[in-house]
Amino acid sequence: MIRLLFLGDLVGEAGRNAAKFVVERLLNEQAVDFVVVNGENSANGRGISAKIAIDLLRSGVAVITTGDHVWDQKDTATYIPTEPRLLRPINYPPGAPGAGSIVLDTPKGKVAVMNVQCRTFMNQQLDNPFVAAEEEAHWLRNQTPVIFVDVHGETTSEKTAMARHLDGVVSAVVGTHTHVQTADERILPRGTAFLCDAGMCGAIDSIIGREAGPVIQKFRDGLPARFHVAKGPSQVCGALIEIDPATGKASTIQRIREVVEMTH
Repeated sequence: MIRLLFLGDLVGEAGRNAAKFVVERLLNEQAVDFVVVNGENSANGRGISAKIAIDLLRSGVAVITTGDHVWDQKDTATYIPTEPRLLRPINYPPGAPGAGSIVLDTPKGKVAVMNVQCRTFMNQQLDNPFVAAEEEAHWLRNQTPVIFVDVHGETTSEKTAMARHLDGVVSAVVGTHTHVQTADERILPRGTAFLCDAGMCGAIDSIIGREAGPVIQKFRDGLPARFHVAKGPSQVCGALIEIDPATGKASTIQRIREVVEMTH
């Protein structure tokens, strides 16, 4: 079996440090074979820089996925074509920098990772994610049956629909973007593991990773506010999935949520 660990949105320095700490431990304690993280909020809460991506990849992460904040750091558009392990959503129009999927060799066989972004309540006008993900999944299956999908979206219905759409074609579909972990992990009828949202890696004393005060104030008076990334003890959220490398079917999915006191 291939043991794949996925960690949800890394928010700022606190999220990055906590995620790296947990990845290092689980690589040993849980015999994890492959690590994927969503890094689109890892650079001070907005986007991901080349320096941060390099640091995460050196820490034991195999692939970094993103979402609607992928271009928020100015060096990403020039860096992403040089680093195929940093993905942007597959359903960007042709000509966008970077790629939305990758296939990597491991001692237990090839593993594919795909990143796709939903459209409901999202700002970007991207191509249809259901069509793009289906086409890409069938292309990836020509190379390996082991396919992990990060579906980045706001609504539970659209992410659940994506998982049902890809059931039996990919190994796992796990949602990101809301930063709040859901409790609906399961194996779908045709063998695809699903969790609607992995949750975030970031400061616990926060509102989805940001300092609480300005967020509350913005809701209260509607005036502009700067949302600074919160610091302090962090939660690390995600999922650990076991996949048969011969069939690509998932046998188990386990939610991960740990509190990490270390922030530096």
